[in-house]
Amino acid sequence: MAADGESGNFLRAVMDANPSFMFVVDADVRISEFNRAAGRFLSAGRDAVLRQRGGDVLHCLHSTDSPEGCGHALHCRTCVVRNSVKDAFRGQEVIRRKALLELVANGAVKKVHALITVSPFQYEGKKLALLVIEDISELEEIRGIIPICAKCKKIRDDEQYWGELEEYFKDHMNLDFTHGLCPECFQEFMGEIRAHEKKEFDESLK
Repeated sequence: MAADGESGNFLRAVMDANPSFMFVVDADVRISEFNRAAGRFLSAGRDAVLRQRGGDVLHCLHSTDSPEGCGHALHCRTCVVRNSVKDAFRGQEVIRRKALLELVANGAVKKVHALITVSPFQYEGKKLALLVIEDISELEEIRGIIPICAKCKKIRDDEQYWGELEEYFKDHMNLDFTHGLCPECFQEFMGEIRAHEKKEFDESLK
C-alpha cells in the first residue's frame, strides 16, 4: 500500500519520524504498511511482515495457540489490539486504550504495557486503519516501584538519594511541573499571610 511520488515520500518520512509502532492494517489486523520504529522491533524482514496478521509478526504469546494463528485462539476474543481495530471499523473512537501485550522474544515472554490508538480511513476503495502502539512499560514500572517518604513526599532513587518529587520526574521522565495551590492549602496559606500581616501591624503599634 505504498503511495507514489513526492507525496509518498513525504508520508513515509512522517510515519518514520514517529517513535511509536505504527501499522496500516485491515479489519483482520493484516499489515499493509509499517513505520521504521515498528520495523526495528520486528524480527522478520519486510516481505515476511506484509499481509501477515499483527499477532503473528509481533510474536504474541497466544498466536501459536491455534494452527491458524493470530485471531483464531480463544484468547484472541479478548485481545485489546484486535478488539480495538474491530471497534474502530465499527465507528467507535479508540484513543490510547490500555493493553498488556505478552510477546515472545528469544524464547522468553516479554510483557509490554501499551496504549492502543486506531484511526480508520479509506485508500483506493479499501477500508484500512492506522494502528499506533505506544510502549509505556517504563512508565508502568516506575509507577509500581517509586519509594516515597510518607511525611515529606521526597522520592528515593536507585542510588539511595532522597530528592524532591519534581526533580525525580524531571530526571527520569523529562517532565516539568507547574505549581498551584489546592483549595485547602490556599486557605491555609492565606491564613498564614493574614496572621503575619496582623503580627506586623500589632508590632507597629508598639
